[in-house]
Amino acid sequence: MKFRSLLLSAGLFLVSLALIVSCSNPASQMSTQSDGSPPPSGSTGSATVRLGFSAWPGWFPWQVAQDEKVFEQNKLSVDLKWFDGYLESINTLTAGQIDANSQTLNDTISAVAGGADQVVVLVNDNSTGNDKIIVREGINSIADLKGKKVAAEEGTVDHFLLLLGLRKAGLSPKDINFQPLETGKAAAAFVAGQVDAVGVFAPFTTQALKRPKSKELFSSKEFPGAIPDHLVFTRKFVDAHPDRVQSMVDAWFATQDYIKTNSDKAIEIMAKRGGVSVAEYKDYAGGTKIFTVEENLKAFQPGKDMTSLMFAAQEMSRFLTDVGLAKTKPDLVKLFDDRFVKAYAAKAKKA
Repeated sequence: MKFRSLLLSAGLFLVSLALIVSCSNPASQMSTQSDGSPPPSGSTGSATVRLGFSAWPGWFPWQVAQDEKVFEQNKLSVDLKWFDGYLESINTLTAGQIDANSQTLNDTISAVAGGADQVVVLVNDNSTGNDKIIVREGINSIADLKGKKVAAEEGTVDHFLLLLGLRKAGLSPKDINFQPLETGKAAAAFVAGQVDAVGVFAPFTTQALKRPKSKELFSSKEFPGAIPDHLVFTRKFVDAHPDRVQSMVDAWFATQDYIKTNSDKAIEIMAKRGGVSVAEYKDYAGGTKIFTVEENLKAFQPGKDMTSLMFAAQEMSRFLTDVGLAKTKPDLVKLFDDRFVKAYAAKAKKA
């Protein structure tokens, strides 16, 4: 899933878009709307929300919301767009061709640094192990990556994770032979023995680990809070349709309630969307921390560690500027809007 990118300039985004190669999922760029029916009678205006998502366990619940008609129950018409290439979903939101997207904080900061006006309205999850650096036999430490061919999708959070690991070990990006490949293609190249290591997110981790004697070198588990995932809207849509943004946030939490009480059905839907078996999907459970309402409220508050979105955003911005992946630090003042989570929490408390 995943899966997800770091701070890059708008120009690099456009270059990366040209490089994206679709993976094996036949649903590439699939666009669907609930069940093909017109907007539910309770919705207002012409009201369809164009929502993008891609392969990451924390975002597969959107498929449950569509299949089990949670959107309709919240008086929403949603054009749910699946992207095989995560970076393509980022570019599509930046271009204004969709209204909202599921993406990492890193990518949102990157887009804002490039001039986009986007708003984080909800924390879906934190990666707690489902982003991994996977290596071939014989590589036993980060220091062993020196001079090796390492593949990852340039500009994604797994590239970011790789850079964090290198810095922790006292290495720089120049110490490795970096191979920029789309995530699915990177996993395939690793399995084929064309590179020595790969940075991927679930479910592509399952594919990469099929290489004999391969293993996880490190993961997002070692860097708590470094990879938070969000529901992000264009500010234009938030300003024009705050009621629909609220309904999307409400639908997310309603979907989490559905998953808790219908876990078997929900896991089946999410595994199918991810192109993996139910058993494989269950293995991802510990690597993605879905945020509760309370954890959302806390995340939007100022803080002095990575549990605070503002603190995390400042740290990511500083780090990516330091390593040359962002030319300037973006204005983060208006990046976060917690009113929708707060409104949902107030309604839930009354209920």
